Amino acid sequence: MIRIAIPNKGRLHEPTLEVFKDAGLPVYGGGNESRQLIAKTSDPDITFIFARAADIPLYVAEGTADLGITGLDLVVERSADVQCLTDLKYGSSRLVLAVPEASPILKVEDLAGKRVATEFPEITKRFFKDRKVDVEVIQVSGACEMTPHIGVADAIVDITSSGTTMMINKLKAISPVFESKVYLIANKTSVKSKEKISDVITAIESVLLAKTKRYIMMNVPAPALKDVERIIPGLNGPTIMQVEGPEPMFAVHAVVDADMIFVLIRKLKLVGARDILVLPIERLIP
Repeated sequence: MIRIAIPNKGRLHEPTLEVFKDAGLPVYGGGNESRQLIAKTSDPDITFIFARAADIPLYVAEGTADLGITGLDLVVERSADVQCLTDLKYGSSRLVLAVPEASPILKVEDLAGKRVATEFPEITKRFFKDRKVDVEVIQVSGACEMTPHIGVADAIVDITSSGTTMMINKLKAISPVFESKVYLIANKTSVKSKEKISDVITAIESVLLAKTKRYIMMNVPAPALKDVERIIPGLNGPTIMQVEGPEPMFAVHAVVDADMIFVLIRKLKLVGARDILVLPIERLIP
């Protein structure tokens, strides 16, 4: 049995469910309104555990779960001894040091002897220690943005994605503290002993890779074939098939980078390719 801990709510919940659905492991139940703690999947050997994102690093480190989805900031904050397997390419965020907009504090050194509130005390202490700035770190469990305005702290270290919350609370960032990404993490013993974990990793990575690629098909007159081959080499070169018709024609198929489609289509049309079709890819397993 493989147990996978995933966030039970918050900004990581829905994207995580979507990744597993695309990977062929849909979660049965566990929507935002659900109080469900454990859910089954299409594989009888794989079970999902719904947990707070902050608790997932410890669940995985202790072996309560074999795999987990959570932020790197939470792994570091909890000093969790886990293996980070795959950057999931969503939910990136950063911890920043911020002060009220009207504050005279302009740089990290200006906070010497002052108070800093945060939900990430270990990361914050390490940040100031590395810069040899002595501050009092105050741990809070919520509403961190309010603490400078009510006299609890002079500054905060808090997580931000777009900066909107900072702006609403009239705060300004004066220094980055930690760049965080969302990872698939694993228990170090489980990843070595449970073979099916590699299947889960492959499934997720195939979905992530597919999102960066497109499948392109076209008809190419024989005289233009060499030019088309030069333009789209594909993963291992394009697939070329002769088309029966009144003129020498080839069907050319290839997998290409998604962000190159706009440029490629123009080049292909210029050399004579036609009937061009571009398709999304659900999974791509090298």
